[in-house]
Amino acid sequence: MMKSVLRNEPVAVLDACALIAFLNNEDGAGVVADALQEVPLVKMAAVNVLEVAYDAVRQTGQKEAAGEILRNVAALGLNIDSFLSDEMIQRAAVFKSSFRLSLADSVALALAVVHGAPPLTSDRRDFSPIHEAKAARIIFIR
Repeated sequence: MMKSVLRNEPVAVLDACALIAFLNNEDGAGVVADALQEVPLVKMAAVNVLEVAYDAVRQTGQKEAAGEILRNVAALGLNIDSFLSDEMIQRAAVFKSSFRLSLADSVALALAVVHGAPPLTSDRRDFSPIHEAKAARIIFIR
């Protein structure tokens, strides 16, 4: 089902929840795997990678877990965007002020919109209002 949605996407953006689901083989991991195989460019904002690294350290209690996340991200070939353009800052500010999003989620959404890409997420609580308002096209991985 999702494969047909992703097949024609030139770019996709992962949020932290999507990468965590993939790395932990949780529900929705297959959709992320499909994106990694089918979409030519899969991007992620550095702040979202930080969220994943933080989650790994918090879950394991091991500071080395952050380095493991960085190695996994590099092995996956994700394009990590650490630059916030003026357009991304403006869009993230509007998303953050218009919806109940964390700063990191607003950056992920801005990155997706700037690149004309759908963000992949499992976070229905925060992203459903955006989807319902048609403020951006969202792909829910579960």
